[in-house]
Amino acid sequence: MTHNIYTAQQLQRKSLSQLKVIYSQLASAVEVTDKRYKKSWINAITAHQSAQLKKVDQKTQAQAELNRHITDQAQAVAPEELRIVDISFFDKEYYADDKLIATVTHDDDDFVTQRWVIMINNAEVFRAATPMMCDRYIRIHYKDGTLPVQEEAGGQGSKGAGEKNSCSVSSPATGNEIMAQIFNACEQHGLELLDDGIYQDDVKLGEVGCTDGHWWVIRAASGQHKMACGSPDEAVRMLLVVKAGDWDDLLDKPFDQLSKQEWRLLMEFEPVRELVAA
Repeated sequence: MTHNIYTAQQLQRKSLSQLKVIYSQLASAVEVTDKRYKKSWINAITAHQSAQLKKVDQKTQAQAELNRHITDQAQAVAPEELRIVDISFFDKEYYADDKLIATVTHDDDDFVTQRWVIMINNAEVFRAATPMMCDRYIRIHYKDGTLPVQEEAGGQGSKGAGEKNSCSVSSPATGNEIMAQIFNACEQHGLELLDDGIYQDDVKLGEVGCTDGHWWVIRAASGQHKMACGSPDEAVRMLLVVKAGDWDDLLDKPFDQLSKQEWRLLMEFEPVRELVAA
């Protein structure tokens, strides 16, 4: 229960009986030295109010110190901002600096109500009805130190500039990185990456992947014939170099003007393979 704070001037204007009522309402424990005089009651009320204000100030100061301690602890646990990498429309990876801490994916099974799933070390940690709830879970538990620790893929050090297109499928995180590179390459060339391949204007051009550190591309017209390439961007460009009806133009082009990609596509063309074999 809160009470009014009376100033000395306000108390001076009160009668003796009013001062006694105020003293009683405040439940003051301060002794009134001479109950016959207003000044004694005013002094007792003022002393009581000063003590109460001091307690409030001490509580406020203690709360402020607690808040500072909590903030310091949170910064000690998570001094950096979390970085989110979009792997696809549904899949996201959360990083602290350059370290992967969690992956959010989407459960496509029928009749599932909580489709958004947090994965750490290839195991489900939490699922929710919205990606925002997953985001909140990751941030809260990372800051308080209760989020499981994502294990690093063995034998992977920092990559130099010459290794930016190298890849491995030894871990789910690396697999997501591969898909992210393919997705970015498709986006740059205005293509659509779907589950079964890469499309342009609802027409499937082919597939791009990476196995044991080696990038490859399969054109839709070639069946399952894989062609090696050096990067996801090169693989996507190989899908675009030759379209239906362009083979004659490519065959008429001088050999010394053919690019490496065009040579690969030319060697894939059935009549050319038969000619080379002959």
